[in-house]
Amino acid sequence: MRLQVRHSTGYSYDTEVLSSYNEARLVPQTGLTQLTLSSAVTTNPDALQQRYWDYWGTQVTVFDVHVPHTELQVTCTSVVDTAPAPAPGDPTWELLAASSDEHIELLRPSAKTIPNDDLKALASDAQGSPRDVVLALSGMVKDRVEYVPGSTGVQTSAVDAWQLGSGVCQDIAHVTLSLLREAGVPARYVSGYLHTAQEPVVGETVSGESHAWVEAWLGGWWGFDPTNGIPAGERHVVVARGRDYNDLPPLKGVYAGGGMQYLGVTVEVTRLA
Repeated sequence: MRLQVRHSTGYSYDTEVLSSYNEARLVPQTGLTQLTLSSAVTTNPDALQQRYWDYWGTQVTVFDVHVPHTELQVTCTSVVDTAPAPAPGDPTWELLAASSDEHIELLRPSAKTIPNDDLKALASDAQGSPRDVVLALSGMVKDRVEYVPGSTGVQTSAVDAWQLGSGVCQDIAHVTLSLLREAGVPARYVSGYLHTAQEPVVGETVSGESHAWVEAWLGGWWGFDPTNGIPAGERHVVVARGRDYNDLPPLKGVYAGGGMQYLGVTVEVTRLA
């Protein structure tokens, strides 16, 4: 499937900002099931850009703005070929234990995935092979944490969302990560985009927001979307991976000037072929 993604975001300010220093994580990755054919980041005001790959393998666009401005707009337009994901593996617990040193950062709780006693108990009670545990725990999260847009914010933790019983896709991913890591399965947070139509029509554009899901290590990385209860597949476009949302915010920076107001996010996804 060939998908075009247009992601626009930014900030407005109460008074003129004289300088701002920014990082954007918006460029889709190339990997085994995804090939980025083109990607362009534009800013308004215009700014010289540099790019680097961070510790987790995400491409970061860095830019500074040194002209007075009251609004910063950042847009990334990308064309990506996606392919079906492989079926999950079914390793033994002994294999996972043997690889624990390699994946230690993705086995320990991160800032947003620290479990409470309830989550620890659920993880310890999970039975079966690693694949069985991944499927059971992710299904449990889908049943318990309802997807409710606007019910939480970027500061919400896995425990907060679990106790509230609702959240957005990043919260559902955080709860799933908390359980999987506590159960002994290496797992990482993935951000990107999802074409929301189950059978995307060529030329049809759908609107949405940035999406988040999870990859578990089952002898190889397997992606699944606990918000929708489906494996990550051709409709998913990967931008960034890390321990949790804190490792890969789409846009962050510092500035000198007045108060700031977030402009929000506009995402358009179109199937091209």
